[in-house]
Amino acid sequence: QVHLVESGGGLVQAGGSLRLSCSASGSIFNINAMGWYRQAPGEQRELVALISSGGTANYADSVKSRFTISRDNAKNTVYLQMNSLKPEDTAVYYCNARKAYTGQTAAWGQGTLVTVSS
Repeated sequence: QVHLVESGGGLVQAGGSLRLSCSASGSIFNINAMGWYRQAPGEQRELVALISSGGTANYADSVKSRFTISRDNAKNTVYLQMNSLKPEDTAVYYCNARKAYTGQTAAWGQGTLVTVSS
């Protein structure tokens, strides 16, 4: 089994920054892309950012100029640096790992809550 553990969420004022971390453990040999999703109150879960094994990143338009996804393959860890946070960024953020070749989800993290106050 692949296990993902997120950390770094919390309460921050609008305009502030947070850095989320997600560490993978277990049967990780077949993991390829990793990403961050979020689910705001009353909203559907959406993809925020995705990073390939080679470091190519893709972002939702709403966060593209403010968030940066990165990974350290040696540490089996993916990060999400969030700057210029807005109240609409408030959500539970989930780490996601995908299998090589198929792209199927291998694991979800438990989620970490990010709350941005105005």
